[in-house]
Amino acid sequence: MTAPKRIQENLTAAAERRLLNWICARLPLWWTPDRLTALGFSGAVLISVGYIASNWGRDWLWLAVFGFCLNWFGDSLDGSVARFRKIERPNYGYFIDHSLDSLANTLFVVGMGLSPYLRMDTALFGLCGYLLLSIHTFISAKVTGIMSLTYLGGGPTEVRLVLIVLTICMYIFGPEANIHWPFAGQLFSPFDIFAVVLGFLLTSIFVFHTSRTGIELFRKGG
Repeated sequence: MTAPKRIQENLTAAAERRLLNWICARLPLWWTPDRLTALGFSGAVLISVGYIASNWGRDWLWLAVFGFCLNWFGDSLDGSVARFRKIERPNYGYFIDHSLDSLANTLFVVGMGLSPYLRMDTALFGLCGYLLLSIHTFISAKVTGIMSLTYLGGGPTEVRLVLIVLTICMYIFGPEANIHWPFAGQLFSPFDIFAVVLGFLLTSIFVFHTSRTGIELFRKGG
């Protein structure tokens, strides 16, 4: 399998690429891509633990924030290091990296749903939107040879930054300060509303880009 062309034009892409290149040139050789992938996944585990443990105190949310930073470091650098050192393994790297990314995202969103800040159903709805968009990205990479990692100016790094800000808001306001709105006989916190809106937004982007790509492939006879 030939590695798809990566298109990453999110808001932080240029600055992030300079930082990653700087780190790659100085990272010890024992930090292999596989170890960085494992580090990124361990960050997702810490995120989940931090959210779940916040049931016993909001200070645990800082563990989730640290987990997001660790997840960014490992997930952003595994492929970057492989390309920098020219040791890419396109099939293996593509499969393992994105499989663990999907599992990691599921893990920490479930942690959110088990926290006192979000309902499980709203957390999973947001996850569904993210996974749908991920599926579109992976399938498009296969049929078009282009992997777009940017939608509406945002990419994985922007998503992490938004979630870090959301987590800090959880810490500042606490679960007892949540304002709940009754909808269809259910109660939703502001964080639930955020997850629902995000889920609808990501699903809408999925429908739009899937329809556009399908029409383009139909016209090309592919």
